[in-house]
This record gives sequence, C-alpha cells and structure tokens, in this order.
Amino acid sequence: MTAANLTARRAGPLRGVVRAPGDKSISHRALILGALASGLTEIEGLLEGDDVKRTAAAMAAFGAGVERLGEGKWRVEGRGGFSEAADVIDCGNAGTGVRLIMGAAAGFDMAATFTGDASLRGRPMNRVLKPLGEMGASWICRQGGRLPLTLRGGNLRRIAYTLPEPSAQVKSAVLLAGLHADGGAEVIEPEATRDHTERMLRGFGAEIEVREAGAGRHIVLPGGQTLHGTRIHVPGDPSSAAFPLVAALVTPGSEVTVQGMLLNPLRIGLLETLGEMGADISVTNVRDEGGETVADVTARHSELEGVEVPPERAPSMIDEYPILAVAAAFASGKTTMRGIGEMRVKESDRIALMAAGLAACGIGVEEEPEALTVVGAKRGNHLVAGGAGVTTHGDHRIAMSHLILGLAAEEPVTVDEPGMIATSFPGFVQMMRGLGAEIGEDLPAAV
Repeated sequence: MTAANLTARRAGPLRGVVRAPGDKSISHRALILGALASGLTEIEGLLEGDDVKRTAAAMAAFGAGVERLGEGKWRVEGRGGFSEAADVIDCGNAGTGVRLIMGAAAGFDMAATFTGDASLRGRPMNRVLKPLGEMGASWICRQGGRLPLTLRGGNLRRIAYTLPEPSAQVKSAVLLAGLHADGGAEVIEPEATRDHTERMLRGFGAEIEVREAGAGRHIVLPGGQTLHGTRIHVPGDPSSAAFPLVAALVTPGSEVTVQGMLLNPLRIGLLETLGEMGADISVTNVRDEGGETVADVTARHSELEGVEVPPERAPSMIDEYPILAVAAAFASGKTTMRGIGEMRVKESDRIALMAAGLAACGIGVEEEPEALTVVGAKRGNHLVAGGAGVTTHGDHRIAMSHLILGLAAEEPVTVDEPGMIATSFPGFVQMMRGLGAEIGEDLPAAV
C-alpha cells in the first residue's frame, strides 16, 4: 500500500553518487516516435514512472509492438503509423503524454478517445486543440477543452503556427501531426523551448529545418516523410536531478553527484540560476549520447543569495521552479521568479501551492499572477522553520520539493498524497535515503 503521508526531517549531511531517472520528456517522445516509425526502435534508460508507462500502453493500443526487456530497456516495433484503438486511451496524470499523443493521432483517419485521472481531466487542452483544428482535426469534449475527449483525425493540411506562449508540448503536437499532413507543418516560437522533438525526429530519419528569424525560431517539417526505427539512449532527467542537487546545496556538509544528467542548452536554466545564487556546482565528464549533451553534476552545500530570475528563462526551467523556491527559502535576500504563469496550469496551480507550503513552513512569500517572490530565511544562524503539513493536491513536484525543504528545516515537514511521486521519479525516496536523508512514513509527524 502507498503511504498516506511522508515526512522529512533534518539528519546528517547528504553524500554520495546517484543517477537520475531517465528524462521524462525524451522517454515520451521515444515511445511515440518509435510507434510512428517503421521497424524496430530499441530504447535504453527509459523512465519507468507511471506517466511514461501510460504512453507505452497507448502506443500498444494504437497497434505498435511494445515490450519491456529489462530495467529501462524497451523495444518498440513500429508499423509506420497508428491504427484505431479498441478502447479509451487512459493517460493517467501524463499531460505531456496526452498532448503529444493527440498530435500524433490527429494525422490518421480514425477516432480516438482520451481520458486521465482527476488532475488531468481538469487541465484544459485548448492550446493543443486550436492548431490541430486549424489543420483539419475535429473533436468533442467537456466544457473548457477538458478530457474525456474524442479526437477525429485524418486529411490534415499544412499549418504555419505561431505559438501564443512558449510551449514545447504544443510545438511537438503540431510537428507530430505535421508528419501526416499534406505539406507538413511549420512552428514559429517567439522564445525557444526544449527541442527534444526536433532532435529526435532527425534521429528517426526525418528532414527538419530549424532557423532563427529575427526574435523568433522557425521549425519547418516537410510533409510526406517516413520515420525509421533507431536506437535511443535516454539521459538523466534534469528536472529530477534538481532534487538531490538542491538538497545538497541547502543541507550543511553535503556533497552529491548526479551522473549522466542531460545538459541540453534549453534545459539548464536551473543550473544557471543556482550559479547566480552562489551555488558550488561543478560539471565534469561532459559527453555526447544520442545527439544530446550529458555530464556528471556535483553540488556542495553553499551559502546562497537571492536573485531576480528573468522571465525569458522560464521555458528552460518551468518544471524546476518549485525546487528553486526551496533553494530560495534557504538563501539570504529575496528571489523573484517572473514570467511563470505556465506554472498555474501544470498538474496543479504550482505558484499557489508553493506559496502556501512555504508560508506554512515560516517563509515569507509574495504571490502574483505570473510571479513568485520568496524571502530567504538565511539570517545569521536562523534556519527555515518547517514544521508543517503540506497539501500537494497530488502534484509530484510539490511533494518532492517540500520533502527536500524538510531535510534542512528546523522541524519536520510532512506531505500528503506521496504516491504521485511515482509518476515522474519512482525511486525518489530510496535515492534520497541512500544519500543519508531521513524520509519516511514512520517519522514523527509534523505539528
């Protein structure tokens, strides 16, 4: 059974070498493109959290051969496209999964019905549906563009779509639909977002052009292309690596190394920000794996200073703001994060939940529609108070972030619904315990 709550408390320093779980964004894309391709795709390092497993099951439902060979090792036998599924596609909590799969499914003359858990059913899909509709897809869904949703695809036409706001999910959905659209697709993004789809499409043999034009970035995918199965090595997820790294930064005497972490230039905003805060972080053993840069990253306990995080950095670290807020709580001075309105439409309203959790732990916070300011508690020997029970609304990153806070706070911190951590980081608790953290359901409850 899954624990109803988890509690983290101060212990000794954190020390050790760990490997982050496979990158979730790349894992989703590897399975989807493998299913769209012709022939065999072999994947190593796949994240085996619930979100990615839902995508694997969806690819099998659409006719691909999907087989797990061992830990992180999967084989996908692609049929060159999707066939109509016999049942509803349940994507669980996977927002990335459902949006990318809808984009891929829109290219085929069939109907597909999608649903998810309570959290995913509450998240609007309009940003993806708008361009898919302009390409010729149709759908019926709940009010506000919410799941359950039945999508009707096929006979798509080319689109040149300018993203209204930075979103790698929307960009990827349009490109995946464009694979089977008459004339392909073009996406114009005013701010660069994570480019795993573009890189991976090339790895599967697609022709894709990426060019800078003024302040924007144009991604052009010609139509009529065939993907071919390939081999993929999934690097460590920087969004997951952020938790043990920040834990080391805020826990006295700590030194933690995360091996094989993805260093895609569009995914390292957190490392840049922590560096500006004075974090002692070193990057070694930099190498190329499957077209992506990976390295070993070491973090040591540091005296952090508050900073202003510019809004243009948000696309490169949108999932890392909750754990950055924890680092900011242990800094001296204010840290202000701007341009982060996207956080309000993730698995939860992450701005509101982080503000509430930090405030309950004695941290000064100022919440705005698209910004969050954290007033660092570091004043002399003063520590973050902690001592709160935090409501996560089933959001895995909210849960993990507050558990990291509890490792260095004066009093234990408890989070509810910790089972959701498995959606992105199934070995989180075991990893942190291996580094010396005290996290468990049998620890003294927070007061």
